[in-house]
Amino acid sequence: MKKTKAENKFAKVMREFYAGTLKSSSGAKVTSRAQAMAIAASESNMKPKKRKPAAKKKR
Repeated sequence: MKKTKAENKFAKVMREFYAGTLKSSSGAKVTSRAQAMAIAASESNMKPKKRKPAAKKKR
């Protein structure tokens, strides 16, 4: 399945984060994965996918 431009941009920003080269607008190095995902979503005009909460086991 082919990725969209937005998905490619999101992936590129996340690769920068894992490589340690992603910087915030103030120039500081990004250390939080959540912040990196927010930056990636913003730059790619995409909303981050929300996970469904894990199902609770019944006893």
